[in-house]
Amino acid sequence: MDQGSLSVRDFESAYALCVSALTAYYKATWNDSEFDVNTYFDNDNLKQYMQAKIDSQHEIFLQNDLTDNTVTGLKAGVEKAEFHDEGDFFYLKIDAEVIKDVGSYAEPTEFLIQNSRGNLVIVDWYTSGKDSYDSMIRGEGQIIDNPEIWKDRDWVKSLQPTTN
Repeated sequence: MDQGSLSVRDFESAYALCVSALTAYYKATWNDSEFDVNTYFDNDNLKQYMQAKIDSQHEIFLQNDLTDNTVTGLKAGVEKAEFHDEGDFFYLKIDAEVIKDVGSYAEPTEFLIQNSRGNLVIVDWYTSGKDSYDSMIRGEGQIIDNPEIWKDRDWVKSLQPTTN
């Protein structure tokens, strides 16, 4: 991999990064496992958002007494993959089936992946769905196509709860 660029040959690595991140995310939210934001993200705003997302989701599962049905694995497939050479990023929409002790559920998640100093990193992550954390905080029906979005201070500030 070139130190500062991305190519279509990096697809397998980008996909593996997303599956690893999804697996760790679901285990963190359901099983209270560690999720190292530094492994997957380079942007501090996205790191903080993802940690808040994990903490919030885990708290909901605890409050509803759902954490005894732990995540044991993940089956993932690519619904859509695009390489955007003009923005030097991958767009991946992954359908993930979360396998639990009892049962499973599925939800799609969209990712933007870039090369940062020779390493692939996730620069945006959005899980759609009416009740998903991302839909509630960022809004429903987001178009995930801006790898610079977490660098936009005004946009990031708009996600923070207001205090009265």
